[in-house]
Amino acid sequence: MPLRAPRPLNPVLSLAPELLLVAQGVRAAIFDVDGVLTDGSIYIGEHGEDFKAFNSLDGHGLKLLVQGGITPAVITGRDSPAVRRRVTDLGIAHAFYGVHDKLAATDALMRTLQLDWAALAVMGDDWPDLPLMTRAAFACAPSNAHVEVKAIAHHVTQKTGGHGAARECCDLLLMANGRYATLLRGHLTTLDSTS
Repeated sequence: MPLRAPRPLNPVLSLAPELLLVAQGVRAAIFDVDGVLTDGSIYIGEHGEDFKAFNSLDGHGLKLLVQGGITPAVITGRDSPAVRRRVTDLGIAHAFYGVHDKLAATDALMRTLQLDWAALAVMGDDWPDLPLMTRAAFACAPSNAHVEVKAIAHHVTQKTGGHGAARECCDLLLMANGRYATLLRGHLTTLDSTS
């Protein structure tokens, strides 16, 4: 029996044109971990091991960034096997762990990618992210971020960290760069589409 053709699919996500303009031209996006890719809770087991919960929507969004021509990166102040495992599982090639100077790590990343601040988006939730967010072309914060971080963000997500906030940021970046609709429609035929 032949595969039935899918119904036409048009994106329903709608964002303010002025917001999309700010995010246009982003070619790399840095994400903090605690409070952005997780809810910020740190669970420590009796043997000192960290446990963290990650959101599958966020993970798929990070994978979509790659398909959309935007390089995702992780810069985090903490280091743990759980975070390293998640980053590896998502195929994120650029990750910095246990970083105390996020500005220096970002500088190194931009040299590697041959990009400048005008092509960079940053999603953070607390004061250590401020040096990056105040320099990046586009700054995003989850709704549960610290008040000072939300005040300087170009966009504050509806979702909280660890509960889909990073996916909102990814969707926005893909839409701003004209790749969202194509990637969405590509999922009607295969999840492996890189078009």
